[in-house]
Amino acid sequence: MSPFLCCFLFLLLLFLSSAAGRLLRLAKPDPSAAAATARWLSSQNSWGVLSTISSDLEGSPFGNVVSYSDGLPGHGRGVPYFYLTALDPTARDALHDERSSFTLSEFPLGTCGHIDPENPTCSKLTLSGKLKMVEFNTTEGEFAKKALFTKHPEMEGWPENHKFRIFQLNIEHIFLIDWFGGPKPISPSEYLESATNRVSVF
Repeated sequence: MSPFLCCFLFLLLLFLSSAAGRLLRLAKPDPSAAAATARWLSSQNSWGVLSTISSDLEGSPFGNVVSYSDGLPGHGRGVPYFYLTALDPTARDALHDERSSFTLSEFPLGTCGHIDPENPTCSKLTLSGKLKMVEFNTTEGEFAKKALFTKHPEMEGWPENHKFRIFQLNIEHIFLIDWFGGPKPISPSEYLESATNRVSVF
């Protein structure tokens, strides 16, 4: 075997083994595809700000940084799932008042370049609705647990005595800005039925 071919095969093997351990990144949709852009943001991010009606602050809004998953890597469903404990105010708030909103930014993905996160071309998404508990021993609960633990392996080892539970956001309203001209009108059904399928490895 020639040295050139050996070198080529080695580099190919190195690339494939490296790519196997990384998530697949969906390419950002065109700004004209608003629902696809919203789904892209929800599938590619791993954390955001979950806001609830605070039971500790007499009904004031309370935002908390949380990890989430909307499905297995490359197969997101658009519905965000969370792994929360009632020792944290966010879960306590949701059990008292389910009204919640979840905000994501494109900026952490590194695809905004050098522009400011508030620039309209750096996409931002807020999903609003009801934050509801999902039972572990259901089909959806099993799916959500697998989705969360795949994206956030550390979660599986979190303390059992903290009584973490799975929550999901039932989406009722969508606010997306991904270009100049104000928010894009997207219904929950348009969002959930959309899909992004252009894939690249990162």
